[in-house]
Amino acid sequence: MGFRLSLPRKPPSGELYDVFIIGAGPAGLSAALYSARLGLKAVVVGEEIGGALTDAGEVDDYPAVMAVQGPDLAKRFEEHVRKYGVPIVRDKVVKVFKEGNEYRVSLLDGVTYRAKTVIVAVGSRRRKLGVPGEDEFSGRGVSYCAPCDAPLFKGKKVAVVGGGNAALQAALLLTVYSPRVYLIHRRDEFKAFPIYVKKVVSHPRIVRIMNSEIKRVGGGKSVEWVEILDKRSNSLRRLDVEGVIVEIGSEPPRDFLKEIGLKLDEKGYVIIGPGQETNLPGVYAAGDCTAGPHKKKFDQVVTAAAEGAIAALSAYEYITLGREIKESEMQY
Repeated sequence: MGFRLSLPRKPPSGELYDVFIIGAGPAGLSAALYSARLGLKAVVVGEEIGGALTDAGEVDDYPAVMAVQGPDLAKRFEEHVRKYGVPIVRDKVVKVFKEGNEYRVSLLDGVTYRAKTVIVAVGSRRRKLGVPGEDEFSGRGVSYCAPCDAPLFKGKKVAVVGGGNAALQAALLLTVYSPRVYLIHRRDEFKAFPIYVKKVVSHPRIVRIMNSEIKRVGGGKSVEWVEILDKRSNSLRRLDVEGVIVEIGSEPPRDFLKEIGLKLDEKGYVIIGPGQETNLPGVYAAGDCTAGPHKKKFDQVVTAAAEGAIAALSAYEYITLGREIKESEMQY
């Protein structure tokens, strides 16, 4: 769970905002900060204040902020936004629709707000393995957040699944608690940053199992073993572990984005133009939920924050200059 500050009273239903920001991660909070500095009336609604940062371990790649824990960095984002008086509401947006020259945004509790522009910064969610036993043992040994659950595996053997930065970071973190960490990856090489690969390869408590996939999770009251397929020999074997950390990437909330009417790519990410504009007039997208041929997909705090700032500027131009990006002008 994320941290909690004393939250202000929720704005009344029907309130009109210049900018309505959906999502309270780095992209959404950055958009809120820049909206306020541009003199726009803004509000942020998100299910988790801080977004993915609340599940992150040490962050050491955000410029000028060295070796900070994810939740602590998220708190700094929030405090900076609150300094400018922008309301941050913990709730879920369930519907966004156009009515006249305004947008209507409905929350789970039935409250509806009005907005001149909307910034969608909903991030992405953890991808699952999709194998037998995964859902059954979720919360009983299967985890999707190493920083959250690593202490629970103290003295236990654990499997980490994935080959990217998050997976290797998770494996390294788990060595603080676990005597043996198995890092299982479906390819023959990792796609993580070289600094993480070097640390993993040289760590005595990390066992690398390459070209392999977990096909089943099993046990009694909690995880006791996983079944692994060796893709080279096409053979199955059982590995005794007491925990499984799944770090195989994320995916955007495709159904929600599609319901809004946003144009998505084949993976479900929002297609954006250079100013974070979408195919809908006055609607912008920022952060991990976005994609586009002009953008290199790089889901980092620094890029999410930058996109949030750009989206806020585009919303400002839309409101004050009457600038409308037509779909025919977008660079898909």
